[in-house]
Amino acid sequence: MRTLDKILTAAAAATVLGGTVLATASPASAAGRDGVCETGEFCYYFNSGNQGSVSDFTGSAGDYGTRQPSCFDFKGPGAGKGKCVKNAAASVWNRSAKTVRVYFNSNYGGSVYQDFAPGAKGDLKAGLKNQNASHQFSPSSSARVNMSHALYAAAGGHISCGFDGYVHTSGRHEGIDIARSVGSDVHALVSGQVINLARGRNGSSGLSTIAIYNASSNKTIIYLHSAPLSSLRVGQQISRGQVIADEAWHGVSSSGAAHTHVEMRPGRQKLAAKSVGDSTLSNPNPNSFWASQGYNVR
Repeated sequence: MRTLDKILTAAAAATVLGGTVLATASPASAAGRDGVCETGEFCYYFNSGNQGSVSDFTGSAGDYGTRQPSCFDFKGPGAGKGKCVKNAAASVWNRSAKTVRVYFNSNYGGSVYQDFAPGAKGDLKAGLKNQNASHQFSPSSSARVNMSHALYAAAGGHISCGFDGYVHTSGRHEGIDIARSVGSDVHALVSGQVINLARGRNGSSGLSTIAIYNASSNKTIIYLHSAPLSSLRVGQQISRGQVIADEAWHGVSSSGAAHTHVEMRPGRQKLAAKSVGDSTLSNPNPNSFWASQGYNVR
């Protein structure tokens, strides 16, 4: 019996040990993160010229995190070791067999990004150097259109301020500012029903608002600062691509700063969230929603 007990005990111990190994085994993407840039990986370097500590990845990462111990960090020896990767990388080496895109914003968003073909290495460009927030293996090359072009149905529009993108203004920017030129036709990006309309006037005290509720997604798209068409009415059904306003500067201090603020709000909302002087984000990051609608956020 004693011999049998020993055999059973040894077997049980082996089973427990095996279970422990299985339970704590890391996925391949995590196991490969050892601070060495190896074949099949996409690697960030803390310094320009592929110098300094390395942070290596075998797959996409939409959110690096910003604090230890949970953030993706630089693991290799050299300057930067232990620092979180977000907004801290200066150069890259793509040793994978896929194109990798580095984005300015988390969750593969923002109007600024840079593609690295398989085998490519070099510094991140201005606007991404030390401002990297996510990267994606094999980024979509689908027939999405740029929001800035779709809003005006013409080339030349550009994002002047992204979501939560204030630099010189206090508060958390709740939408995306897109600009072209005063008088440009503004088109609805999503279909729905007009649930609120304020026409406003040019100048900082004349804010205009168009709120269009899309029932299928349970989202409201709010347009600020543009001049609503005289024919626009509350209760009207709006089609995607329909002209709803002209670019203006309703609620903006000068014509030189004219733009259309486009804001996605969950649920049925008649007003935009407060942006200026408010440190809380009331809206979630809208990039995944805009992607689901067929738009590139740029």
